[in-house]
Amino acid sequence: MARIAGVNIPTNKRVLIALQYIHGIGQKNAQEIVEKVRIAPERRVHDLSDAEVLQIREVIDRDYMVEGDLRRDVAMNIKRLMDLGCYRGLRHRRGLPVRGQRTHTNARTRKGPAKPIAGKKK
Repeated sequence: MARIAGVNIPTNKRVLIALQYIHGIGQKNAQEIVEKVRIAPERRVHDLSDAEVLQIREVIDRDYMVEGDLRRDVAMNIKRLMDLGCYRGLRHRRGLPVRGQRTHTNARTRKGPAKPIAGKKK
């Protein structure tokens, strides 16, 4: 089992797909990593040698912000907005949609399950 950036990536998947299990690496970044290390994208993780896994790990550590560092950076950005008291920060603080979506209906992902209001029955 290959462990890259603190994540056990699945061994029976293609390298291109398995790298996307790391938080912060999507399809485009996985493609770039595979090209930098010069591995065929259709190869499976269990076919990689230890040297190739080490190369992948070094490229990710050197060129990409992933996992804990990325999560911390995003959390700090949100905290900065909340401390500033700007509109986006207030929306984060109240747990409402930040990017202008309607809240009269929908927005259940951000607002949580619907709370019944007494006296609304008709």
